[in-house]
Amino acid sequence: MSNGQELIPSANVEIIEASGVNALLLQIRPHWQAKNLIQRVTKLLHVDPSSACQRLFNASIHDLREKILFAGVDIAAEAAKQHKLPPISSAENVENYSTLRMIDLAYRMGLLSRPEYRRILRAYDIRKDLEHEDDEYEAGVEDCVYIFRTCVDVILSKDPIELIKLTDIKEIVERSEATTLNESLLEEFSHAPEPRQMEIYKFLISSSLNVELPDVVRHNCYMALYSLKSLAHSQVMITCAREFVKRIGKRGPTLIEARVAYGAGLLPYLKQAQIKDFYDSYFDEMKKVGYSWGAHNSHGELLRNLEEIGGLEFCPEESLGQYVEWLVLCYIGSSGGRTSYGNVRNVFYSNVGAPIAINILKAKSRNVYPIVADLEKGSKSVRYAVSDEHVARRFNSILDELEP
Repeated sequence: MSNGQELIPSANVEIIEASGVNALLLQIRPHWQAKNLIQRVTKLLHVDPSSACQRLFNASIHDLREKILFAGVDIAAEAAKQHKLPPISSAENVENYSTLRMIDLAYRMGLLSRPEYRRILRAYDIRKDLEHEDDEYEAGVEDCVYIFRTCVDVILSKDPIELIKLTDIKEIVERSEATTLNESLLEEFSHAPEPRQMEIYKFLISSSLNVELPDVVRHNCYMALYSLKSLAHSQVMITCAREFVKRIGKRGPTLIEARVAYGAGLLPYLKQAQIKDFYDSYFDEMKKVGYSWGAHNSHGELLRNLEEIGGLEFCPEESLGQYVEWLVLCYIGSSGGRTSYGNVRNVFYSNVGAPIAINILKAKSRNVYPIVADLEKGSKSVRYAVSDEHVARRFNSILDELEP
């Protein structure tokens, strides 16, 4: 302190040093080491540990302020607006933020995780206690060690986060050939604050649905969504799903909309009535094509499209049985005979549709084994087909594949 009085007994200095504080100081980034922060804090630690803690905490808050500005005033402004913090329109506004508001802003921008945020708040409370030490309160060794460890681990040892920009994504997906997002971009997206993720996600969804864009660009956007959906904030998914529901309205989604919704991870957020309308209309198309081997030329596109919306994963329970029956009948085929080339086939089945059908049935997202097992008695079409021993073998092979 200014009067040089030790606020922590000198006997405790050795305890603080033994706790590993000096080793922690070596983890501080070179950016701060160049400012002689370590030397100043080390000197204070021997004569006034309380002031050393305050000095280190103040440095961490200054570093946090720099990281906020590095991330971008636009992101800070949006985060402040969404979470009712003091408005931000320029870097000067950020400079004028109080310490507590600065910590809140960093958390809302995604620069601090929830556990890190709580740790820094606790360090902030300890620092306030250190500033007002008196006969009733004297900082303990554990308080100083906590501040040192928290400030270094959470802030001073970490580099500023390079936030992903929408232009970074556009540059990749708008190329004239098929592309994917690299690991670096995926990592940056995972650390991006909610407003930036929202901006990117909405752009990719809109572009994926834009029929005026080249197919390769729309495909790239779809694949980008598929890569990013597990990294997006939950609020990003909920907000985008809400807008998607409004876009569809009271009708069911088209095939393209359902494919994009699945790729973006939004399909489970749609209204159940919308999902049911889609699966009902899609099954009407499957009935038109039919499961017979004679329709094999149409089975490829029909079933691959079903795979691209997750197969049976989101199929409503009341529609699941008819889908499973169709796929089973497509796979097992019908009694064989002599082909037009003079060859004999024991079973006539769709060479194109059967492999895709069994893959959809085997997907681990839904347990369809009980439904398949009941078909032998519950479905007239299946019962008739398996009356042929060769077809029955194909049916039993499905049960073997699906049995838990």
